[in-house]
Amino acid sequence: MATLGFLRRDFEVFAIEDFNIRLAKIDEFVTPRLMRLAPEFNRELSRSLHVDFFPHIARHMRRAANPPAETWAAFGPSRAGYKRLGHLALCVSGVGIHARVIVKSDADKRPEMVRAIKSKAADLQQAFRGTKIQQYQNWNCREMPRSSTANADFFEGLADVLAKKSGALDAGFGWPVRDALTVDRAEVLDAFRELGPLFSLINLAS
Repeated sequence: MATLGFLRRDFEVFAIEDFNIRLAKIDEFVTPRLMRLAPEFNRELSRSLHVDFFPHIARHMRRAANPPAETWAAFGPSRAGYKRLGHLALCVSGVGIHARVIVKSDADKRPEMVRAIKSKAADLQQAFRGTKIQQYQNWNCREMPRSSTANADFFEGLADVLAKKSGALDAGFGWPVRDALTVDRAEVLDAFRELGPLFSLINLAS
């Protein structure tokens, strides 16, 4: 079984109180692993979702107001960056590993994305086939978000949050540490593929 290769120590570094030590340990243990995984995931996501993805590794500011509670490899449809576009992200936090689709509050064409999600909420429900999904918007990074059924009401709710002045979208699937230690790459890739209909809808709208 080809696991992602993360160790328990990789998740424990996010609990380090000292800001600089925490960043140093993230750079030492977690970021190199994400950098090794990113090309493989990028290649597979591009093939599966028929999008030319480009990988971007998180860069944390050493004088940021809030010490990082998670880090990530983002996969977006632009070589120039990902923050102004809908993107996929493989995230690592103190509570586990997460496969997510994200639209940040400063992304371009958010109104178009909102309209697309609302108009296709029933189609998204059919595509997700009643699976359980997690809403990460305003997540506290201390425990896994509560799971909800991926039905039309869930997607309408995502659109309503995205429509707010400083709204964003952040949803996906997570594996707590005990599972993240052994989850295989194929399962995580399958999770991203399951997010494909939502990502594709956002991508077409932008």
